[in-house]
Amino acid sequence: MGERVIALTDWRRATPTLPATRIAATGLLADALGRPLHDLRISVTDRCNFRCSYCMPKEIFDTRYPFLPQSSLLSFEEITRLARLFAGHGVRKLRLTGGEPLLRKHLEGLVEMLAGLRDIDGQPLDLTLTTNGSLLARKAAALKAAGLRRVTVSLDALDDSVFQAMNDVGFPVADVLAGIDAALDAGLGPLKVNMVVKRGVNDAEIVPMARYMRDRYGAAVTLRFIEYMDVGATNGWRMDDVLPSADVLARLRAEWALEAAEPTTTGETAERWRYADGRGEIGLISSVTQAFCRDCNRARLSTEGQLFLCLFGSQGHDLRSLLRGGAEDADIASAIAHIWGRRDDRYSELRGSNAAPRDGGQRVEMHYIGG
Repeated sequence: MGERVIALTDWRRATPTLPATRIAATGLLADALGRPLHDLRISVTDRCNFRCSYCMPKEIFDTRYPFLPQSSLLSFEEITRLARLFAGHGVRKLRLTGGEPLLRKHLEGLVEMLAGLRDIDGQPLDLTLTTNGSLLARKAAALKAAGLRRVTVSLDALDDSVFQAMNDVGFPVADVLAGIDAALDAGLGPLKVNMVVKRGVNDAEIVPMARYMRDRYGAAVTLRFIEYMDVGATNGWRMDDVLPSADVLARLRAEWALEAAEPTTTGETAERWRYADGRGEIGLISSVTQAFCRDCNRARLSTEGQLFLCLFGSQGHDLRSLLRGGAEDADIASAIAHIWGRRDDRYSELRGSNAAPRDGGQRVEMHYIGG
């Protein structure tokens, strides 16, 4: 079998054009389908210390893989400048992602800078972070002190052998659980735990994970089950590997009484179900079988300043070139408005149809843009 080659340049270089006239930031920016801009997900590194098969399979992301040099990454000052401009367009929530964001040195410094920003109503932005939990126990207190509000921890199994096989670096479950405990002790809650479910790999862990989170943490932790998605071009995704959320729910309802709960915000990705006895809730993220594109209000900023409008996108918009080319804030804000205003992405709704985008398999990789 020949060596697998993954092209990266198609989605790393697209220089935005500045509109002929500036578009003022009013906080009411909407895309071509009327969807507002509400969330900004910021990848702070393309590196990770796990090699999960659904995100960074070891046979691709080995010691020879060309990760980005430090000079290519946005500085903390550049990230904060862009986040401030996005807030002017209506962004109220920032999520730091990776790769594994806690691998970025001095990340609490960035958190402190972002915590000082305000939304269009003068309120602090909802500042959150997604992590694999490997470094959380040692960093949780500092992150909270810097201004981080909440964390989401990825954990795909409670059984150590299953989890270590999935992260493919032998990392133990106990250390992730210690990170969850430390985050809750530091006040970074209520906390969410995300479990990507892959049929035949970790689906036997659905009920044990739910039982553990429910019995140990109750309402302090919400466990969310995510359908295995076709992000990027490296994970060998097949529909046969997807366990629909409806099947996950059926397994859980065989164990506990669950009641449907209303969304907390517009555009929420997870369908909420509450335990009837009040011991917290679970979430179902069904981006394969029940697309939520019509309410998607999220933009994604890569670690080197490429703005992506969809998790399944194949082309970014190079904001770093504007930052480092001397563009004024008003010009950059206008470019963002122009890019978002033309957005019509709805990949998950079109998946498998004749109208689905034909991108030759060069969609952006999850480690580069965050989940």
